Order: sequence, then C-alpha cells, then structure tokens
Amino acid sequence: MSTKYASFIKALRTQKSISQSVMAEKLGLSRASYIAVEQGRRELTLGEFEKISGILGVTLEDIDRGEVPNYEKYKQMILTFLRLNKNVTKTKLAKLLYFADFGWYYTHLESMSGMQYRKIQYGPVADSYFRLIDEMSDSGDIAIEQTKDGAMLISETRGGAKADLSRITSEEKKLMAKISKKWKGKKTADIVSFTHRQLPYMFAEDNDLVSYEIFGQENPDDIY
Repeated sequence: MSTKYASFIKALRTQKSISQSVMAEKLGLSRASYIAVEQGRRELTLGEFEKISGILGVTLEDIDRGEVPNYEKYKQMILTFLRLNKNVTKTKLAKLLYFADFGWYYTHLESMSGMQYRKIQYGPVADSYFRLIDEMSDSGDIAIEQTKDGAMLISETRGGAKADLSRITSEEKKLMAKISKKWKGKKTADIVSFTHRQLPYMFAEDNDLVSYEIFGQENPDDIY
C-alpha cells in the first residue's frame, strides 16, 4: 500500500478525532490490522477503500490524491460569505467559494481550503460541498429555505453567528469581501455563466476535476 494513502488516512482520522479502535471496528478489522494500514504495511481492498471514504467523509479521489482538504476552514469560508451576504442561493454560494479558492491560488499558488472542484452543469463545485452544507444544516449553523421559484436559499443562524472563524486570515477575508461585493445583487444565472467561460471549466470534461494550474493562465480581470 502506498505510504501516501496511509499518511492521508491517518492525518484525516486524527483531524476528525476518530480513534484507531473505532476505525478498525467500522472496517471489520482488528486494531493491529488497521494500524498496519496506517503504516502502509497492509493493502486495502476496494470495499475497504469505499468504507474509509464514507467514514472519513471524503471521496475516493481525495484518497487517491493523498491530500487532506481543510474541511473546517471550508465551513468557516461558508459562514464568512453568509455574513457578507446575509443569505444566498445554494448554487451561488458554491461559486463564491470556488472564486475564493481559485482566486487565492492565482496569487499564492495554493487554495484557501485545499478543496478540489468538479465540472458539473452549474459550474465548478467542490466535491464535498453538498455534504458539508447538510452537516452545517444538521448542526444548526445554517438554515436552508426553498424559495417560490424552487431555489434553495441559505442563511446563517444564531448558532452559526457564534461560530469561530479564526482559520480565515484578514487577507483571505479581504479577498472574500471583494468577491462578495462584485456579485452582491447579481443573479445566480449570471455567476454560473461567468464560471462557464473560465479556462478551468472550459478545459475540463464533464464530471472531471477542474484545474487550479490552468486557472493561473486566466486573464487577471476574469479571476472572479
């Protein structure tokens, strides 16, 4: 088994405060066998990979890349945008987050959250976006309301307003504020159309990951 997979699994398990014993139990392994997985001494079956994906809340592609997205920071980015916008449609929020990650990459060669984005019908969306939105709704940090035209409107709750946003730096918040200001009051269809014209979306195949590297070739006026 690749040590890349092993270190990724161990890092994400630790990040989520899941013990080795719990992981072993969920996988139907002995603790010793699971430890061997994290040490790169035991190969995983496809079924075990899929189970780990579900337990840790990541995609098989995340495991294959061996990189740990910062899910807690991504949640704080969601709350930051909601504080800047008060409420926003689910689709538009996904695009604002995309602009933040890719806009940050444009000048720093790394994204804010480490999330990967995939080309779908309504533009680039982070693989874990919908799952994390559901988690935040279940935990009471955000509220989701369906509008008369069928759109899903997301807003911050009182509980979410008390959440810690310390993982967002002042420089990152400035970029997010600029993005929010540009798109405030604009229709969701407008922001979707804008992302469709960007290089990462145009060069990706349907359902494939969009490229941060290609975004580095984007015109400075078309970053967000």
